[in-house]
Amino acid sequence: MPPEPLILGFDTSAAHCAAAFLCGERVVAARSEAMGQGQAERLMPMLEEMLAEAGAGWGDLAALGVGTGPGNFTGVRISVAAARGLAMALGIPAVGVTLFEALRVGQDGPVLVVLDARRGQVHAQYFDIAGGWGPVLAPPGALPPVAARAKALCLGDAAGMVAPLVAGRVGAPAFPLAEAIARIAATRRLGVVGRPSPLYLRPADAAPPREAAPALLP
Repeated sequence: MPPEPLILGFDTSAAHCAAAFLCGERVVAARSEAMGQGQAERLMPMLEEMLAEAGAGWGDLAALGVGTGPGNFTGVRISVAAARGLAMALGIPAVGVTLFEALRVGQDGPVLVVLDARRGQVHAQYFDIAGGWGPVLAPPGALPPVAARAKALCLGDAAGMVAPLVAGRVGAPAFPLAEAIARIAATRRLGVVGRPSPLYLRPADAAPPREAAPALLP
């Protein structure tokens, strides 16, 4: 068994399957596989392979963190459902982490996280000790104001497009996505209440079913 709590962070909200195992401050296994589909079939085998790589088992996990979006609807639901199932089966806390929080972790000062939402819009959240805003879905030129006293650090796949509009500067995340999720889960695991839920900023494109879907438990 690892000498320190073993924390799992994972995400399937985009065209990837990414995971990291964190033991204290040390990453003992990490992997990110690009895939347009098949995350549901690949996630659990990948996690088992990584546990073996780390010399650990499911029973060694103290907590897990999961990316809750925004992102691909199916991808977000895959990761959130997996996190809920693992947490229930293992009797450990599951911490929901938005992609905004994951990209921002480890950064100081004003941070604007902007993600391409397609259709001429971005998902955005602004973090500032003096007061931030978001998350929002809006056209790049219609975002709420960002403090002009300092050039905000812009992160995310739409940072290059938005930074000139807010007099910001483009930067890079401090950690890979899955590792960032694990690090946040490690700090929140003792106070977590409830179960992770998807973050949706846009309604689904699919037509609603004729019969009502079963409600997710809170």
